[in-house]
Amino acid sequence: MLIHPALDRLRTLRLEGMAKALEDQLQMPDVEDLRFEERLSLLLDREATERNSRRLKTRLRKAKLRQTAFLENIDFRKSRGLDKSLILALASCDWIRDHQNVLVCGATGVGKTFLACALAQKACREGFSALYVRMPRLFQDLALAQADGRYPKSMAQLAKTDVLMLDDFGLVPLGERDRRDLLEILEDRHGLRSTIVTSQLPVESWHEAIGDPTLADAILDRLVHNAHRIQLKGGSIRRLEARAKKS
Repeated sequence: MLIHPALDRLRTLRLEGMAKALEDQLQMPDVEDLRFEERLSLLLDREATERNSRRLKTRLRKAKLRQTAFLENIDFRKSRGLDKSLILALASCDWIRDHQNVLVCGATGVGKTFLACALAQKACREGFSALYVRMPRLFQDLALAQADGRYPKSMAQLAKTDVLMLDDFGLVPLGERDRRDLLEILEDRHGLRSTIVTSQLPVESWHEAIGDPTLADAILDRLVHNAHRIQLKGGSIRRLEARAKKS
């Protein structure tokens, strides 16, 4: 019987999905009733599913999302100020195909990072690359990269990522180098890629938070004018969850 050599050959060719599907077919009592084309189609479908699953796992691993979040789990209570029609539109990922941005603002603990991670996670499921970074850590890493020669490579990675998530904008004051790095990042991405930004500050306060008026104009011009804005309301979800656990 040539089954075992066939399984070995499939695995040698890294067709693990087809190998698993063939093993499953051997356990089916009525497999002989299937035509060759039907059995082959099942093998190919399994291989495609396995490959898509591996690619998704790789994209999620590289995205380094801070939270495991899904758009399906978004809380649409009116008190939060979420526009359900907007979130459903964003779920299509057309905003990524159109190279638009998403700005999520609100108080501490209201769910900004969760929502942003859910959007990035959906992007990964749709085949886009994503990357999560906290802005204070980003500028520290870029300063180190500048010192050890990794700066061009780091900037290239940020430029080519389909969805770049910048968490905690305005949490700490920006230095001169930080402002210029941010402008370069957004310049490389403008009209080509999509960016998600979360902030405790309302968008109207970002110009002042950036500090330098000229650079602020340039940064916001590349970030805000083609962006979907989401202003979350209400109290801290983390605080409510903590109280629920104690009760």
